[in-house]
Amino acid sequence: MFKFLKLAILLLIIAACKDQSNKKEETATTHKEKQSEWTYLFDGTSLEGWRGYNMDSLPPGWTIKDSVLTFDTELGLEQNYTGGKDIIYGAEEFDNFELYLEWRIPKGANSGVFYHVKEGYDGPPSVAPEYQIIDDKNYADIHDLVGYNSQFGAEHPELLQDWQKTGADYAMHVADESQKQLNPVGEWNSSKIVFTPEKVEHWLNGKKLLEFVPWSEEWNAKKTSGKWDNAPDYAKYKTGYIALQDHASPIWFRNIKIKKL
Repeated sequence: MFKFLKLAILLLIIAACKDQSNKKEETATTHKEKQSEWTYLFDGTSLEGWRGYNMDSLPPGWTIKDSVLTFDTELGLEQNYTGGKDIIYGAEEFDNFELYLEWRIPKGANSGVFYHVKEGYDGPPSVAPEYQIIDDKNYADIHDLVGYNSQFGAEHPELLQDWQKTGADYAMHVADESQKQLNPVGEWNSSKIVFTPEKVEHWLNGKKLLEFVPWSEEWNAKKTSGKWDNAPDYAKYKTGYIALQDHASPIWFRNIKIKKL
């Protein structure tokens, strides 16, 4: 009887070990599946798929340095900016997605991330929504914004406006400053854009800064009462390329990846 009891206990232990092993395998498999959902647009080793907007190749200045996608240029002044050589990931268009990337900028810099980009226009800003990237703290001290901001009726045109600050849906939806944790210039930040027809989200360093419903009545009211009133094709496309902005200032990107939703 005692032998049978020992055998039963041994069998139970073996069964429990197998169950734990199976659970570990399932967890590992699930983790791999989740990891495989991401597609790297830039992994630090190759610029395959990237080219200039309306171009067949990369424009000067965009390169890889120390495994980082780098726009290597001198910091320009706002009044001298006439439109840069934005680049797109031209290998594939995306509709609904979660985009993640890391970036850093120098003092006085300006850039951005566009989505649903279509070519054939002067540049992405007139046709595609933008996640704004800028030096919130120092930009207005270095660049003269009065002429540009005055045309939009800004009360203090010399200052960076809320709709121009980091994390904003540029000239549409402002970021929640109470949630913003923007690292100082020269340090890395992480950004995330989540797009679905039901809701768009902008994130910065793990904090959600804003959300809105695309193409809603509220969205259309904003579009037709501000900067994009005379841009009939702004944000009308529901699929398109991902783009990075050259706004006459150096910038560094890494770990650019996207997940289809």
